[in-house]
Amino acid sequence: MNKEYLIYKISDEMKECTRIDNSLFKKYDVKRGLRNDDGTGVLVGLTKIGNVVGYERLVDGSLKPVPGKLYYRGYSIDDISHAFMNEKRFGFEEVAYLLLSGNLPDKEELSSFCELITDKMPLDQKTKMNIIELEGNDIMNILARSVLEMYRFDEKADDTSRDNLMKQSVELISKFPTIIAYAYNMLRHATYGRSLHIRHPQENLSLAENFLYMLKQDYTELEARMLDLLLVVHAEHGGGNNSTFTVRVTSSTGTDTYSSIAAGIGSLKGPLHGGANIQVVKMFHFLQENIQDWTNISEIDTFLTRMLNKQAYDKSGLIYGIGHAVYTISDPRAVLLKDFARDLAHEKGKEREFDFLELLEERSIAMFKKVKNNGKTVSSNVDFYSGFIYEMIGLPMAIFTPLFAMARIVGWCAHRNEELNFEGKRIIRPAYKNILEEAIRYMPIKER
Repeated sequence: MNKEYLIYKISDEMKECTRIDNSLFKKYDVKRGLRNDDGTGVLVGLTKIGNVVGYERLVDGSLKPVPGKLYYRGYSIDDISHAFMNEKRFGFEEVAYLLLSGNLPDKEELSSFCELITDKMPLDQKTKMNIIELEGNDIMNILARSVLEMYRFDEKADDTSRDNLMKQSVELISKFPTIIAYAYNMLRHATYGRSLHIRHPQENLSLAENFLYMLKQDYTELEARMLDLLLVVHAEHGGGNNSTFTVRVTSSTGTDTYSSIAAGIGSLKGPLHGGANIQVVKMFHFLQENIQDWTNISEIDTFLTRMLNKQAYDKSGLIYGIGHAVYTISDPRAVLLKDFARDLAHEKGKEREFDFLELLEERSIAMFKKVKNNGKTVSSNVDFYSGFIYEMIGLPMAIFTPLFAMARIVGWCAHRNEELNFEGKRIIRPAYKNILEEAIRYMPIKER
């Protein structure tokens, strides 16, 4: 039998053996996607790290939409972000300390922690050379491979004691910016023939500043502060998001930190998770080109209605960046980014584009309510503004999702540490029901 044909034959047979009647999920009360019928997540664990609030459950069991709130260790992300932005200082390291330790650092502790992060940012020479020698155009894959490479150079790689877990957490948080910056510069060199620059992290720079320095050397203070804010709002989002849950599931087996984090990277890479901001940017560029008057509400509404009716753009029926699994009236991360992005738009001469994006947000929500008419309350989510901000900072689309990982590594480590340190821990093992009704008699090969 032709070997190439065999692949297609097995694939065709797979089509039948993977088909499951949707009605069976309801019959057996299966929570598809670990979601309840009202769209909320199935409760599978307890945590003291992050809390995502988008609704209140009333006495009768129904859900009441409320303005979104995000808490890190009980502290509102609004309070945290406005504090360091108004004081014109960087906040990501403070948030990392808070999420890892459960406490806000004092001035001396924060200063020492920042120095510790900077000290650990340089890569082992072998890791650096491995990045330079890697081929391919997917930085998330390079990031995952580099994390697994770190296992080789860690003498206590399999040690899951509390002290060692914290040591590994700090190492990973420190090295993600360097790995991503070097990987992009290598991609830029190999793909576009540009000069290869390997800039070493500098003392007395924040993590956000060091990343921009290693990536492109020149940056403005406002660019660095906006990137810092983006890292803060992406650092943690509860234990139920797919990549964090992946880290917790793998951690529950007792596997090493690097294997668990690499699994989280693989989860985040999926376009339904970490790649959403790229979809928003592509859609925004398309709308810029296809809507003639960026201030004409009637023209905008008509086009958005066609998108929702699967008649325009990619005909998916989606407006990317609108709607969220938990947030209803508002996503606090999107509100924060929108508040502070206006200054960056002014610095970059992008006020017209910012006004257009803001109007698209308003009209998208209105058209969703009108066209869908399903009683669901939606708002813009964090992805609606993040990609636009990345572009204003001058960051390439190839690193949008890696930047998400660079922030979320803090939350991943915090959740892994919690999973491995609370009392009564158990391996996470949910159930799947087999719906084949009876056993099938095995047929000897000569009878087939």
